[in-house]
Amino acid sequence: MTPRDALLTSLGNLAAHKLRSGLAMLGVVFGVGTVIAMLSIGAGAEREAMAMIERLGVDNILVRARRYEREQLEEIRRSSVGISQRDIRALEQAVPGVAAIAPKIAVDAWAIRSPHGKADASVFGVTPRHAELSDLRVREGRFLDALDVREHAQVCAIGPEVEKRLFGWRRALGGEIKVNDIWLTVVGILEGTGGEVDSFQGVSLASSDDAIYVPLSTAQRKFDRSPLESPLTELVVRVPDPSGTGQASLVAARSIRRLLANLHGGAEDYELVVPQALLEQSRATQRLFNLVMGSMAGISLLVGGIGIMNIMLASVMERTREIGVRRALGARKVHIRMQFVTESFTISVLGGVAGILLGVVLSSGIAIWAGWPTAVSPLAIVASTLVAMVVGVASGLWPAIQASELD
Repeated sequence: MTPRDALLTSLGNLAAHKLRSGLAMLGVVFGVGTVIAMLSIGAGAEREAMAMIERLGVDNILVRARRYEREQLEEIRRSSVGISQRDIRALEQAVPGVAAIAPKIAVDAWAIRSPHGKADASVFGVTPRHAELSDLRVREGRFLDALDVREHAQVCAIGPEVEKRLFGWRRALGGEIKVNDIWLTVVGILEGTGGEVDSFQGVSLASSDDAIYVPLSTAQRKFDRSPLESPLTELVVRVPDPSGTGQASLVAARSIRRLLANLHGGAEDYELVVPQALLEQSRATQRLFNLVMGSMAGISLLVGGIGIMNIMLASVMERTREIGVRRALGARKVHIRMQFVTESFTISVLGGVAGILLGVVLSSGIAIWAGWPTAVSPLAIVASTLVAMVVGVASGLWPAIQASELD
């Protein structure tokens, strides 16, 4: 008996007992489908996490001012003025590996309007380096430059959502907008980030879509700020990592934490956000998720393999006469074993193919219904198929040996 003959005979036997064959496949179908769906969800979550981290900057460290009630701030300001230019100078001089620092101020904008409309948006005072460190891209016009900062220019760069609300279909570049009581000239339109998520692992993510950026000096001089507030809202510290391991920012973060603790007199009026640490935490969580889901899917495949073995053992007892006829006509034990192993292998492979289709459908359904990102990985499909094949061979070995030993 050739492998081709064994395969054709197996397909004929499976077709003759459709219900039994279908029930034998179910465990493999659900096991493979679960593996692909869970790994697809995991891959999609990892991809989204990476996109969130890129918005923060993998090589960046963010030093952000903490928010407190007025009574708490009054107590804190006795020992610390908050994040200031002194911190920037100290970080540049004392922390190895710091390539650039971009300060930012959040402006309390209570009214934003233009001659054509009104909008709710976040207003930030920044330096020209902020665009580079925060990966802001200009779609039209330009970003803020050093001359704008030096001359306290009343100019701004706006996000696409702000452009839509304040100008509609009209040309925004060169137009005038009013933030509180200050008129600003639009010199740049930014590209959208497309980020619908505004936080990642408890860390807020700033989107440029509905943001207005003005020169840092303009925000300091021409917009009102409470004397209790931190002079600077945030510092974006760039620490390049030539090795690509991500350890540079983690090492620098420890140095920054110690330095700021001394500069602020022990007052915890700031917080450090290290995107690389968030990425590693997300990956660790994802590995645990994949392990748990993979174990559950593995149990399902094991149950499916046991089901196939039971069906094949029952088939051996039913086909004793057939096996005897084959042996009488010259079939050897190896041919009988090949036939039964091929049948269990065929059941498992067909179940694996159905499981792949089920996994793809489940992934798409979850993405549409729950709004979770999914990404069907070719590696998951290949791995699931190989596991299904192994299950088919393993579950058919014992029934095949039993069949070949029949008298």
